[in-house]
Amino acid sequence: MRLKDKVAIVTGAGRGLGLGIAEKLAKEGAKVVIADVSPAADAVEKIQKNGGCASFFVANVANQEDVQNLVKYTVDTYGTLDIMVNNAGINRDGMLHKMSVENWQMVIDIDLTGTFYGTQEALKYMREKNEGRIINISSGSWLGNLGQGNYAAAKAGVVGLTKTAARESARKGITCNVICPGFIETDMTLKLKEVNDGAAWASMEQRIPMGYAGKPEDVGNMVAFLASDEASYITAEVVNVGGGMIV
Repeated sequence: MRLKDKVAIVTGAGRGLGLGIAEKLAKEGAKVVIADVSPAADAVEKIQKNGGCASFFVANVANQEDVQNLVKYTVDTYGTLDIMVNNAGINRDGMLHKMSVENWQMVIDIDLTGTFYGTQEALKYMREKNEGRIINISSGSWLGNLGQGNYAAAKAGVVGLTKTAARESARKGITCNVICPGFIETDMTLKLKEVNDGAAWASMEQRIPMGYAGKPEDVGNMVAFLASDEASYITAEVVNVGGGMIV
């Protein structure tokens, strides 16, 4: 229970990776606000059945007012905000010479600008109390990846944004770190098992030195550590959680 009585927001936590992160934080004792673009009653119920404390707030992270209201709801409901996990993201893959402006902008708006809004609003509150943890979810794709020019640009932006936030906030007792998941089992990636009789999935696993895809809880474990007092002297770091896939 490293996070007992701490209050956390996890964006994009209605399912998949975000839900895995929220579940881990709740198991460690945190009160978790699950933010997503649609009601996440099932996610809240799952956490509560396991003895955790959770609620949900409907928010589009690409909308600044929604994010402002999310932070206000959290502080009004639980009295504080200790941990901000900016996880919400989408991908709209395509080769650069074929990519539509709409798909470029949509990914930038949610993956990068949404992370900016979440980081900014959390910092406004955390700087007043001289304490806090901001953990932003990037991706191994920030180093560049075929067919993901928009996603790679957004996730690289998340790294730069977080390092800047860390430098600006360190004297205020706030740590800001980035986690880069590798190939993780989520609703999105599991669709690859249906491509070419699973050949696409097998190809991805062959790129992982450990030989298998990670699970959301693998990322959740790192989030919980970085959110804890044990990581109080760690900031501005980029941590890969990918079984050796990200070099």
